[in-house]
Amino acid sequence: MKCCTGGGPTQGIGVGHNLEQHSSLMCRTVVEPRKPSTSLICEEALRKSRGALASGKTRTLEFRIAQLEAIFQMLENNENPFVEALQKDLRRPRFETLLSEITTVKNEARYAINNLEKWMQPEYMEKSMTSLLDICFVQSEPVGVVLIISSWTFPIQQTLVPLIGAIAAGNCVILKPSDASLNAAELMNTLLPKCLDNECYHVICCGHADMVELLENRFDHIFFTGDRTTGKMVAQAAAKHLTPVSLHLGGKNPCYVDKDCDVAMAAKKIAWSRFVNAGQCPLAPEYVLCHVNVQDKLVEALHSCVEEFYGKNPQESPDFGRMVSVEHYKHVKELLSGGKVAFGGQTEESDKYIAPTVLLDVRESDLIMQQDILGPILPVLRVENLEGAIEFMNRKDRPLATYVYSNNSQVISEVISKTSSGSFCSSDSLIQSMCISLPRNGVGNSGAGAYGGKYSFDTFSHKRSFLLRNSAVECVTYLRYPPYVDKNLNLMLWASSLARKKEGWCQII
Repeated sequence: MKCCTGGGPTQGIGVGHNLEQHSSLMCRTVVEPRKPSTSLICEEALRKSRGALASGKTRTLEFRIAQLEAIFQMLENNENPFVEALQKDLRRPRFETLLSEITTVKNEARYAINNLEKWMQPEYMEKSMTSLLDICFVQSEPVGVVLIISSWTFPIQQTLVPLIGAIAAGNCVILKPSDASLNAAELMNTLLPKCLDNECYHVICCGHADMVELLENRFDHIFFTGDRTTGKMVAQAAAKHLTPVSLHLGGKNPCYVDKDCDVAMAAKKIAWSRFVNAGQCPLAPEYVLCHVNVQDKLVEALHSCVEEFYGKNPQESPDFGRMVSVEHYKHVKELLSGGKVAFGGQTEESDKYIAPTVLLDVRESDLIMQQDILGPILPVLRVENLEGAIEFMNRKDRPLATYVYSNNSQVISEVISKTSSGSFCSSDSLIQSMCISLPRNGVGNSGAGAYGGKYSFDTFSHKRSFLLRNSAVECVTYLRYPPYVDKNLNLMLWASSLARKKEGWCQII
């Protein structure tokens, strides 16, 4: 409410007006239109989306491909605005934005476009004697209206990659980009309504507090990327409506460096993956378990790589990013309290800058080993042997990824067979996320559900079973009806049972 004290309605008041009238006019109030609540915005988006679904418009191949092509063209035509948005949000270098965000999403869109017709085809299934004359298949159908809540670490990729999967599967979507990466969120809020169908796809920009309102609505699937605390809140809200949830969370990703490996090569790959995006990458190595014989050599090689990548003073490098916010800067800085700084450790709050840092003598009980880092800090811990490394890994919750650097294939096999994680990569880090045919997923506390490529299509699809009965089989299936007799039972059991062959199980057909 604003009080108008000059001009406008008060002009032309003469001395003949009494004081009460004058005072009333002087304090005439203007009620500004209130911004609709997040809940009302969401309800309207849901109404439009459900109407569009009921019309069947999202079910056609042509419609889905048109929307996917529109996303591709949006990225193609707005490369510089996206680079500028992430420069403002994260001081993200152009190189990193194009490689990890723009190109990744464009490839995802193209992959879906190239394969969508095949994905949409019915999958015909094996049959038993009781269904020999029938048609049995599974058809992928849209699950309905999907809510996608994305993270700030890679805001374009983590918003648009699941969106592409949801569109490919024929769903309507409500997007909630992270408010931490505000410029990226606002850019998507501006561009997506211009290129996508406005009845089917909606962007809702709101803060973390408003997300509670958002989650009070009923969706048909919720896809969340972010921290475990918020992930639990999302899962609890979804449970009220029995809504399926995909969760892609963080984790303490271990990296084992064996005595039998090329330490210089390992250091370069580890340093790149840990310090890209200023360490704000959920899939990066969170700590290194290093054989005692190579620790000094590895730390020295990591230091050399940081200088090679970012110079003597990384704060001056155009290739090194910043923390997304002052709050996140303070959180990451607090983690420096554990262990001893081998190199790095410099911080500056006004610049949201934390130097690429390696910590030694870190204890398992230190805060940095209890929380996700999401910053440019790498603890290096010594282990006596491979068995000690595996035992250490298994004391932690199952992570998003496990990394091993070794020239010994037996060492790699040991880690694979005795640990569990969302993904595994040997002799490199992060690179598995760039393979479009591999799923991106967590396990246990690091998440549930897979996405990327065909896995996104499957995540957002309902696999509907169909059996189209041939009425001619009634000459056999009448045996199921009462009154029951043993002869009929034996015939039905024979017709519906499975037989085992040497090469595996098969059905009688």
